[in-house]
Amino acid sequence: MKNIAIFASGSGSNFQAIVDAVKNGTLEANVELLVCDKPGAFVIDRAEIESIPSFVFLPKSFTNKEEYERVILEELQEKQIDFIVLAGYMRLIGPTLLEAYEGRIVNIHPSLLPAFPGKDAIGQALDAKVKVSGVTVHYVDAGMDTGPVIAQEQVELSENETKESLQAKIHEIEHHLYPAVIQQILQHERGA
Repeated sequence: MKNIAIFASGSGSNFQAIVDAVKNGTLEANVELLVCDKPGAFVIDRAEIESIPSFVFLPKSFTNKEEYERVILEELQEKQIDFIVLAGYMRLIGPTLLEAYEGRIVNIHPSLLPAFPGKDAIGQALDAKVKVSGVTVHYVDAGMDTGPVIAQEQVELSENETKESLQAKIHEIEHHLYPAVIQQILQHERGA
């Protein structure tokens, strides 16, 4: 089984969905590490409850991205991580990790990319008054949500959609789509 690390910055609902999928056997992987750039984020509590080791760092305590990514890379290598899953990690991945894990980093984004990349995709979709938005799982490259799309699922917006209601719909999709896509990728890698 592949060892995965999950990178997250916030409450960790996708982290939990992935861990739950591993526990119920629908995702065949070992979650070996949480990497978090926000000390105090709720995802750290989730990892602790699940007995998953965390590497928590404060980016501004490093000189630059390369420096903290080298430290992250050491952590990943120590835990023999095969695959990186970004789950609400609010930083661009730099060359240090992109080169070491080329083709083995995925991200989930709350829009139908290429529409609404970057921060607050849900707010962007509401401001644009679109009728349909959704979720995209994609490989990570050097750009902001620009890597090759692996899977997308759409959601229709209602007339009186709010940020909270759309976020709930998006989370519902994310929590089943992301573990399923990760399973497909890892299964494909095993078969390759």
